[in-house]
Amino acid sequence: MNCDLYVSFRNRLLESCGKVILGKEEVIRRVGVCLIASGHVLLEDLPGTGKTMLLRAFARCIGGEFRRIQFTPDILPSDLTGIHFYNQKEGVFEFRKGPLFANVVLADEINRAVPRSQSALLEVMEERQISIDGETYPLAEPYIVMATQNPIESYGTFPLPEAQLDRFLMKLSLGYMEPEQEKEILRRPDTKDIIATLSPIVTAGELAELRRGYREVEVSEAVTDYLMSIIRATRESDRLAYGVSARGTLALYKAAQITAAMEGRGYVIPEDVKGNAVPVLSHRLALITGSHLEPEEFIRQLLDELPVPLD
Repeated sequence: MNCDLYVSFRNRLLESCGKVILGKEEVIRRVGVCLIASGHVLLEDLPGTGKTMLLRAFARCIGGEFRRIQFTPDILPSDLTGIHFYNQKEGVFEFRKGPLFANVVLADEINRAVPRSQSALLEVMEERQISIDGETYPLAEPYIVMATQNPIESYGTFPLPEAQLDRFLMKLSLGYMEPEQEKEILRRPDTKDIIATLSPIVTAGELAELRRGYREVEVSEAVTDYLMSIIRATRESDRLAYGVSARGTLALYKAAQITAAMEGRGYVIPEDVKGNAVPVLSHRLALITGSHLEPEEFIRQLLDELPVPLD
């Protein structure tokens, strides 16, 4: 495995996207981890924090097509996947692709769509293909779905089912910028103009190597046991209605390997696991009714309670 390739990718991604979104290096790095792991991102944040601009910049950095879908209660599955229509001039039915046929798809306010439309994303996110009228259309790689939802406005929304939440590798939040960073935003050129200057930082061949090589990162028995102790603790806790799934276990394992590679290491340390636990696991569990804790806080408390291997 070529660790230098991962370090170079991380640095180029931070430099390029950092021109657009200031002071959010950790979020940008985590989105890069999701790309390498072929995972998807759930962005839960306040309006106006730069989610769309970050994803537009990210699409430019990987040289992919970007499409934004505004989810509303009346949106239909066919509005996402596309439709067959009759071409009267040619006398044949043709397929018109929907916005899901892109490389980076922003599903904005996904929880405003009815469950039927939300479920249209399931096959796409998991299988990287779309089936319509008995025909299957594979999607071009790289492919990543980034969905947003507003955490403070729940009127007229349809909460995502557990099966769909589990398909997001990470749940992230940008949050507000620091005052000095926000002042810099006021002085600089328009963000859209900055995005227009960005160029791809990774080739298709490099991305394929990134997605293949991280599996060679070594994970010791002690670190694996530490990871599994976190997973088991979520499943055995009397404060949770249900714990982390097997898909979540694999997601945390992959995220730790890629994080280690991005740090230039060919082996995982406990901090790689611990640092990814909150964004990878918090949306995959449910607290019992009446609990005053947020899932993120529960994971943090869990990490403080569990012993960390020293070797």
